[in-house]
Amino acid sequence: MSTPAKHEVLIIGGGTAGITVAARLLRKHYSDVAIIEPSDQHYYQPLWTLVGGGQATAAETERAEASVMPRGATWIKSAVTSVDPDANTVTCADGATCSYDVLVVAPGIQLDWERTEGLTDTLGRDGVSSNYRFDLAPRTWEFIRDTKSGTAVFTMPSGPIKCAGAPQKIAYLACDHWRRQGVLDNIDVHLVVPTPRIFGIPAIADNLDKVIADYGITLHTGSEVRSIDSASRKVTMTNVADGVETVLPYDVLHAVPHQSAPDWIKSSPLSTSHVGGDANGYVDIDKHTMQHVRYPNVFALGDAGSSPNSKTGAAIRKQAPVVVENIGAVLSGRPLTGSYDGYASCPIVTSAHDMLLAEFDYDFALKPSFPLLDPVKPHRPYWLLKKYGLPALYWNLMLKGLA
Repeated sequence: MSTPAKHEVLIIGGGTAGITVAARLLRKHYSDVAIIEPSDQHYYQPLWTLVGGGQATAAETERAEASVMPRGATWIKSAVTSVDPDANTVTCADGATCSYDVLVVAPGIQLDWERTEGLTDTLGRDGVSSNYRFDLAPRTWEFIRDTKSGTAVFTMPSGPIKCAGAPQKIAYLACDHWRRQGVLDNIDVHLVVPTPRIFGIPAIADNLDKVIADYGITLHTGSEVRSIDSASRKVTMTNVADGVETVLPYDVLHAVPHQSAPDWIKSSPLSTSHVGGDANGYVDIDKHTMQHVRYPNVFALGDAGSSPNSKTGAAIRKQAPVVVENIGAVLSGRPLTGSYDGYASCPIVTSAHDMLLAEFDYDFALKPSFPLLDPVKPHRPYWLLKKYGLPALYWNLMLKGLA
């Protein structure tokens, strides 16, 4: 039996988190950094909302994975199937095994389409789409553009999801388009969210309530869509508290899937579900150090970690330097000094020209990067930041370990 390949730092995932951490490690002159990633393509997913709203093209969100792979990193082009943190090994789909001194787990999040009954069978057809998939975001725009009357339903599932603002952003972009086309008054728009309010920070929720009222959207809080009947074009909506069901018709439906950790994490000793915790199975980490609570040489960041921050790229930008600092501490036997405060940024596009930039920490305290602009209201400069500034920051600085 061959000896497993050994790496000082092994990173699972070549998405935002994995590439950013690898680039930062290499800039600090770590010489043995490997990334396990099966995909040929790398996506800037935050722009998919604008693709679905007709404000960007899918092509501008996609680049070759090879083009973002940091120079000096070893690219293991495979998918992980299991991890054994007691033996410090990872097994890949091709049967290869890798061992490590430090493991960074950043495989992203799993989209559980099948948890909403009837959704898988109708995606991309008959008015049903989702901006959570690269190939479907352009379909969202087609369906919105072709709708001139009828009923539109926008959904958000319960549980943690990446970019929790995305389910409502597309509703605002659609309404803004329909208003500019003069047909908004002919469309009955429903936004279904499982939370008590549209946003967790009251001052921001107050302003979003105004946006919702201005568009004439019917907001269903404490509710989620459990099933879709594509034959009759109806969804069944359930009240989270009492289970009471309501049926809504739809002509266009933007559906957001339930999300969880990848199945191989759920079944591993790294998972919260391994100790009887969260059934979504995220990697069980300390929310400040990003270190695994049972395996000191394992770290996780990004969407697969159990830290209770919003799952956004902005969170990764603040988590990555903490992980890199603490990897250095583990490898040199020092106490951990890096600490993450839960910072996340949720850019909420409210029209084709305005955006609200919600920035906050674990305590939901506002952390505005631009104090001159009221952080709880939509502004035009924020929209320009979303469309042009943040993608440039992502491709040119963040993925290169510079921001």
